[in-house]
Amino acid sequence: MMKYLMVSLTLITMVMMGCESNNQRKEQEITYPETRKVDTVDTFFGTEVADPYRWLEDDRSDETADWVKAQNKVTFNYLNNIPYRERLRSRIEELWNYEKRTAPRKHGDWYYFSKNDGLQNQDVLYRSKEINGDAEVFIDPNTFSKEGTTALASTRFTEDGSMVGMLIQESGSDWRKIVVLQTENKEIMGDTIVDAKFTGLSWKGKEGFYYSSYEKSADGSELSAMTNQHKLMYHELGTPQSSDKLVFGGSKDPYRYIGGYVTEDDQYLIISASSSTSGNHLYVKKLDETDGEIIPIVNNIENKDFNVIGNQDSKLYVETNYEASNKRVITIDITQPKRENWNTILPETDNVLSASTAGDYIMAEYMVDAQSVAKQFNMNGNLVREIELPGIGNVSGLGGEKNDTIIYYSFTSFTYPSTIFKYDLDKGISELFWQPEIDFDFNDYETKQVFYASKDGTKVPMFIVHKKGIELDGENPTYLYGYGGFDISLLPSFSVARLAWLENGGIYAQANLRGGGEYGEEWHLGGTQMNKQNVFDDFIAAGEYLVENNYTSADKLAVAGGSNGGLLVGAVMTQRPDLMAVALPAVGVLDMLRYHKFTAGAGWAFDYGTADQSKEMFEYLKGYSPLNNVNGNICYPATLVTTGDHDDRVVPAHSFKFAATLQEHQSCDSPTLIRIETAAGHGSGKPASKTIQEIADKYAFALYNMGIEDME
Repeated sequence: MMKYLMVSLTLITMVMMGCESNNQRKEQEITYPETRKVDTVDTFFGTEVADPYRWLEDDRSDETADWVKAQNKVTFNYLNNIPYRERLRSRIEELWNYEKRTAPRKHGDWYYFSKNDGLQNQDVLYRSKEINGDAEVFIDPNTFSKEGTTALASTRFTEDGSMVGMLIQESGSDWRKIVVLQTENKEIMGDTIVDAKFTGLSWKGKEGFYYSSYEKSADGSELSAMTNQHKLMYHELGTPQSSDKLVFGGSKDPYRYIGGYVTEDDQYLIISASSSTSGNHLYVKKLDETDGEIIPIVNNIENKDFNVIGNQDSKLYVETNYEASNKRVITIDITQPKRENWNTILPETDNVLSASTAGDYIMAEYMVDAQSVAKQFNMNGNLVREIELPGIGNVSGLGGEKNDTIIYYSFTSFTYPSTIFKYDLDKGISELFWQPEIDFDFNDYETKQVFYASKDGTKVPMFIVHKKGIELDGENPTYLYGYGGFDISLLPSFSVARLAWLENGGIYAQANLRGGGEYGEEWHLGGTQMNKQNVFDDFIAAGEYLVENNYTSADKLAVAGGSNGGLLVGAVMTQRPDLMAVALPAVGVLDMLRYHKFTAGAGWAFDYGTADQSKEMFEYLKGYSPLNNVNGNICYPATLVTTGDHDDRVVPAHSFKFAATLQEHQSCDSPTLIRIETAAGHGSGKPASKTIQEIADKYAFALYNMGIEDME
C-alpha cells in the first residue's frame, strides 16, 4: 500500500464577514497528498512528452484506490469547512422535492410513464388503463440496490405490449444488462443478457430482439479502444446468450458504433454503422426472408448522417445532412437505393432540422438561434401547420407511432419546468396535460439572449438568466456553462438546482459555441480538429462579454462544463487563468494525446483528431491539451475537478492526472481539488441524493472562492 508523503500548503481565502468594518481573512490549511511520479516518456514524431502520472491510468490498482481515498479526504475536509454548504444542499433538496413525470406512451392496453415523487433516487415506471386513471407501480428501480445506484436506463415493449425489455445500468457504467418481463404478471422471461453497451433494444415480433455489444477481455475489462469493434446481436427468447447470433459487425464488418432496429411494420431490420460520432452508413435486411441478405443502402458517403425516421413499405424516410448542412428529409426506396433515385421531401432551410414521424405526419423541430420552432407536415412534405409553443424554449417528444392520433410532447425553458402537452395530430390542438408544482416565483426572473463577437469576429449566441432588476455592477456571482462539440446543441432547459444559484443573486449564462449543432454542419465543423481552438475562443469571449458588460468580474466568474465541456474548461483555464475565479471541469477529456486509447475514445477522432495521425495534428493537440499545458509560476483559478470512479466513457484517469498536475504546479493559494464520486459513472443513472450533494458542493466551492460571505 502506498505511503503518502505530505506536502503542506496554507490556503488563505478572503471571506467577507459581516459589515465592512469587520472584514476578516479566513484560513483553511490544505495538505495535499504527494502523488508518486514515474519516468514515463512518449515520443511523437521526434518530440518527447513526459507523462509522470501514467500509473493513475490503472484505476483498478490498490495504489490508485489509496490515492482516490486520500484525495477525497482532503477535498471533503475542505468542503465541510464552507459554512453554508449544508444550508445550500438543504435548499437544493427542498427545491428538488416536487413531482416529476414523463409523457405517457401506450403499449397494449396500458399507458406507461415515469414518475418521481420528489426525492426518490431513481424514477419509477408506472402504468394505468386510462390516460388519467389511477396508476400502479410497474417497476421501481429504487428496489434494485440499497444505495440507489442501479437505474432503469430504458425500456422497449413488444408491439402488442405483452413483453418489455428493460436495460439496467449499474453504478453509472455504460454497460447494460437486459431483462425481459411479461407485462401481465411481471415474470422474467429467459436469462439476463449481460455486456450490452451503447445499445437500444428492438423486438422482432415476440420471438426475440436485437441489441449491441462489445467484446470483453478475460478479466472482464473492455478491450483496447483502438481495436474493439461493436457487434449487432440477435437474441431468441428461451435460449442462452451464448447462442446469440452475430448479425452485423465484429471483425467481419468493423465499425465502432452499430445499432439496429425493426421498422414498425416488422418488415425490415435497419442497421446504422459508424466508426466515429459523426457520419454513418445504412444497411437493410428484409425480415420475411429467413436467410435474407443484408443490403447496403448508404455505404459510400463518408462523414454524413443518415437517420431513418419512418417508412412506408419499402420507402424509407431519412433525415440527413448530406448536401444539406442544416439537414433535410429524403426518401430512399430499398428496392432502388441508388442516389439518383432519392427524393427530397423536406428541403433544407436556414434553420437546423430535427424530424420524426407520428401518425400520417412528419413532425419537424427547427432550431432558430438555439430555440425551438415546431411544424407539422404531411408525408409528401406539404406544410399542415406550425405548432404553437408556450414561448422561448425547447420542445421534445413530438414523435409517435403510425396509428397515433394523439401524441404527448414536453416543453421546457430556463424558468419553465418540463411540462407535458396533449396534441391532436388531425385537429392541431395543443392542451396542457400535466404541469409540475414548484414553490418558486418564476415571474421574478428573466431570460435574455445576446450575441457577442468571438476572437475571429464570429457572432455567438448566449442565454443569460437572472433576477429581474439585478444591478449590473460587476459583483454578481456568475456561472458560465458551455460544451461546444460533437454536433450537440445546448438548448434552453430547466434545472431546479439552478434556482438555488439564481435566488442568491447569481447569474447563469449558457454559450452556444462552435463545435455544437446549433447552426448545422458548418457550425459543428468550425469547432473540430484543427478548428478546435475556435471553441475555446468562443468561450473566452463569452466570459469577456460578461465582464465588459458588468454582469460580473473575473473575481466573481465560474466556468463549468462536463465531458467535452470538461475539456473546454480545462483548456480555457490553462489559456486564460486570469479570466475566472473558479473552474469546474467535470468528467473531462483532459489528456488529448492519449484519449483515443481508452474505452470509447477512438470514436471521437472525427471531432478531435489524434496525436498519432500526423505531426501537425500532434502539435495542435499538444498546444491545447489541458494536461500538457499546466505550468509552474502561474496562478490557476480555484479548481474543483469532478469525476466518477466507474466512468467507462471518459475514464477517470483524465481527471486524476490533471488534478495531480495542477496540485504540483499551482503557484498561488487558490485550491486545486478533485472530488471523486464512488459507484458513479459519466453522469446518467446517478441517484438523486448524490446529484444534489455534488451540485451543492460545486456551488458552495464556487461561491466560497468568489469571497461570498453568506447566502440566504
